[in-house]
Amino acid sequence: MFRVMFVEPRIPPNTGNAIRTSAITGTELHLVRPLGFDLSDAKLRRAGLDYHDMASVTVHDDLTAAWAALGECRVFAFTGHATTRYTDIDYRPGDVLMFGAEPTGLSPEVLADDHVTERVRIPMLPGRRSLNLANAATLAVYEAWRQHGFPGAV
Repeated sequence: MFRVMFVEPRIPPNTGNAIRTSAITGTELHLVRPLGFDLSDAKLRRAGLDYHDMASVTVHDDLTAAWAALGECRVFAFTGHATTRYTDIDYRPGDVLMFGAEPTGLSPEVLADDHVTERVRIPMLPGRRSLNLANAATLAVYEAWRQHGFPGAV
């Protein structure tokens, strides 16, 4: 299946919602420290409902540790500083869909990392800063999953 990576997430409910999406879709969720919350945070637990035990969540100490754990893979960095739309990618199982912290997004250093295969964007109306992190990740996961016919879904 696909893998979602949140680099230095700050808002507990966004990560809780991503945990729920991970459980529902079979997607792995990778969190890269530092986190802006404790994993036992009540808001994170509440947003994830009772899906925490059904989700595959891995926490990495830093981006270097995440790359080592993920191995060879394609990485799509979601950013407003891209021209390629996320729907123009032919996703493959094992791809990493990488998102940055709220509200700053991915840093220029992360966007320039050699592991990043391509930068992609989610279209928005002009003058809008960003979509909610959990919503953006869910859009991306469902597009990748849709392209493969939603294997395992009912």
